[in-house]
Amino acid sequence: MISDDWCGGLEPELDGALLPGKPEDPEMRESASIWLFEENGAFAFPRIGLEAQGAVWENHRYDANFAFAGGRILRASKRAPTLPSDKGVLGAGGLSFECLEPFRKWRVRFDDEAYDGRIEQQIANRFRVYADTEIDPALRRTPLKFDVELTMAAPGWTQDLRPEKLAGMTEAERIDAGLMGYGWRVEQTFRGEGELTIDGSTRSFRAVGNRIHRQSVRPMGAFRGHCWQAAVFPDGRAFGFCAYPPREDGSTYNDGYIYQDGRMHRARATKIPFLRNIMPEGDDVSVELESELGTTRIEGVTTLATFHMGNPGVNGMNNQQSGVKYTWDGQSTYGMIERSSPAELCRVAG
Repeated sequence: MISDDWCGGLEPELDGALLPGKPEDPEMRESASIWLFEENGAFAFPRIGLEAQGAVWENHRYDANFAFAGGRILRASKRAPTLPSDKGVLGAGGLSFECLEPFRKWRVRFDDEAYDGRIEQQIANRFRVYADTEIDPALRRTPLKFDVELTMAAPGWTQDLRPEKLAGMTEAERIDAGLMGYGWRVEQTFRGEGELTIDGSTRSFRAVGNRIHRQSVRPMGAFRGHCWQAAVFPDGRAFGFCAYPPREDGSTYNDGYIYQDGRMHRARATKIPFLRNIMPEGDDVSVELESELGTTRIEGVTTLATFHMGNPGVNGMNNQQSGVKYTWDGQSTYGMIERSSPAELCRVAG
């Protein structure tokens, strides 16, 4: 039986217990997503995600980003008929997430077309692909398929914000909790093996990455930007954190972890690379984390990036969903960064 420690304080069965049907609250949603990076940096899936929301339960939304070395990017964003969930599958159309073993193993499959372009087009705001909006019919579409099995590499980093956990919070703390989601959320680094088919060719791959599963209500009206990073390293160490820009009084949400020698250590970011530069690759996104271990510095440089300029999903802010080459005490790996900032705080570099 799985240990409670591996579940991050959540009930051991919770990760595999999908919502059985349309929730009464139209704002209630179940979401699953992955950030996947080919172990040598050849390509990345810098967020493949599905949102199952009560208000539109018959047609789940999914978004899929793909980035390849050299600047090629692909993106799918659409609503599609919901797949039956009675066999532990959360899915719609050509995307499915299947829980094989809660908190241990998941399988993700994709078989669809994606719009095909380059990172420079995204930065110039000429590659806008969002569900429920008009998409330029001149954009090329390319079939893409993958099938990957994920094995979790670290315990769950969880946010348990169910109603009974909110007592005693200040109003500001409750607002920030809502931005993370009123409900529960689990995040875990993983190692994966799978197959990718594109341009008529199929290749096997090994990967590392980060996966998320949540059930929550998430009011985004007060969203003011964020920085979120995570990775797992060859020796098994891992880290992750998410922080929002401080308010005028300095208060904010800033929480994370370091996983080392088989133990989770709660951490707080003290050097945070909020989004300021819009550039295809090479931005310094090094981070420093404070924990009972002291100060941990992890160097990072962006690669395999995607951008969503004026993203309607984050209150019209510029949004980066990207890979990063991280280095920690001489070890290197690929991992994720997601960050968003108002357009006036960003500059297009180079």
